[in-house]
Amino acid sequence: MDIKTITLNPRSKNITEGKSRAPNRSMYYAMGYTQDDFRKPMIGVANGYSTITPCNSGLQKLADAAVAGIEEAGGNAQIFGTPTISDGMAMGTEGMKYSLVSREVISDCIETCVQGQWMDGVVVVGGCDKNMPGGMMGMLRANVPAIYVYGGTILPGRYKGQDLNIVSVFEAVGQNAAGKMSDAELLEIERHAIPGTGSCGGMYTANTMSSAFEALGMSLPYSSTMANPHDEKMNSARESAKVLVEAIKRDLKPRDIVTRKSLENAVAVVMATGGSTNAVLHFLAIAHAADVEWSIDDFERIRVKTPVLCDLKPSGKYLAVDLHKAGGVPQIMKTLLVAGLLHGDCITISGQTIAEVLKDIPDVPRADQDVIRPISNPMYRQGHLAILKGNLSPEGCVAKITGLKKPVMTGPARVFEDEQSALAAILAGKIVAGDVMVLRYLGPKGGPGMPEMLAPTGALVGQGLGESVGLITDGRFSGGTWGMVVGHVAPEAAAGGLIALIEEGDSITIDAHQLLLQLNVSDTDIARRRSAWTAPEPRYRRGVQAKFAFNASSASKGAVLDSY
Repeated sequence: MDIKTITLNPRSKNITEGKSRAPNRSMYYAMGYTQDDFRKPMIGVANGYSTITPCNSGLQKLADAAVAGIEEAGGNAQIFGTPTISDGMAMGTEGMKYSLVSREVISDCIETCVQGQWMDGVVVVGGCDKNMPGGMMGMLRANVPAIYVYGGTILPGRYKGQDLNIVSVFEAVGQNAAGKMSDAELLEIERHAIPGTGSCGGMYTANTMSSAFEALGMSLPYSSTMANPHDEKMNSARESAKVLVEAIKRDLKPRDIVTRKSLENAVAVVMATGGSTNAVLHFLAIAHAADVEWSIDDFERIRVKTPVLCDLKPSGKYLAVDLHKAGGVPQIMKTLLVAGLLHGDCITISGQTIAEVLKDIPDVPRADQDVIRPISNPMYRQGHLAILKGNLSPEGCVAKITGLKKPVMTGPARVFEDEQSALAAILAGKIVAGDVMVLRYLGPKGGPGMPEMLAPTGALVGQGLGESVGLITDGRFSGGTWGMVVGHVAPEAAAGGLIALIEEGDSITIDAHQLLLQLNVSDTDIARRRSAWTAPEPRYRRGVQAKFAFNASSASKGAVLDSY
């Protein structure tokens, strides 16, 4: 590698040139640097390792591999930490309100360290859900050459010959409450569902975002579906670091890669894989960080022309490890590219275009697998993340419509001001087929932090009500959620959105065919209710939750904190 080329980088010159920079060099000498090291690029490794969650407890070996790759390629590695919140562990508790907040904290950490230490590039290593968008947003804000190293998916658990994953537990709770499963059986599923390290195994939020990052061009091919315990994941981390050093030589930055066209590629892969509703919220925020024009309506534009090609959980049969064996994200992308549904001229972190990366991938998926369908026989003709509007959500909301025989219903509102009371009603058998549950004051400002509703939706599915009970909320859903559910309702209740004015028994229509979410109440009654409504007092007045609630934009804008 040409070290002199690296030295010309203005960030490296900050350290390598001039006697006035001697104090800077002195502090590096204290860490064992030699004079020759100052001719090398300074490359950050943002390490999300923690023992908080299995998603991140397997990251240290990947960070170590990235450091080795940096050093082998002639760079200096500078390691710093980023925090994480385990969505799966926090689900259904007050802690879940810190999940989306952690996205902002992670992005702030990366931007602060990279910019404050004037790094030449950064490898971001992350596992749990918010590590992904938080890491990408931080990379885009700093805008130095960067690559994302995903921690990898978990292997499936096994019990009585069946694959298990985290959502199996939440659905088992519902089955147990309905008398369909014994306490002993529930305990066995709980014990066997999570066998080791890695992120939740279906096409849930972490795997959705990792797959999309690969399609975006910010991660290496195949890296997004590798399992954390497997050696290929560690080898990929090492290779990722070497690719980054080459990107530094070319001064290839994240905002050169993340463009409107590459965002279209990423969202097309989200649709083709049946990915998480959270991808809508996070890609709005990523586009904002990249300063790319992108709106919630762009998701609907991509959805209507992109089929669902993959039979993946939560609404399908297979896990991410099965997708990897079937050809991974490159096979999905090649199938879309041949169909004219992908931009092949987008650049990737390797310096190759998407078309060049995919040139040796078969045009059609292998016939010996059924995880990835051919374009001629998709799971669904159109994408699964529908953007609904109507008087209940004029800014738009997100419905996940895969797996539903009839994504249309009208029913009476069952109104809840928090998740816990809603879950209690489900487990007590007070929710019946035809009801439309309304969970409100759970948006970015109202929650605050827009918590996920996996516990209620998992319980509904477990009780056999997943398709016959509607659920709308200004909060979010786990990537593991499926059913007649609508989230991200905007404006949210705390901001005076119409969802705040719904009364018990009101008629609500959810119609994914007409892209409609409607409160069937007269304008006169709505006006009367609005005149009597007052905004609730903030739940938090100090700390990160108060700061998030004060600054957060609408979910329809990504719930970002710097939209001024």
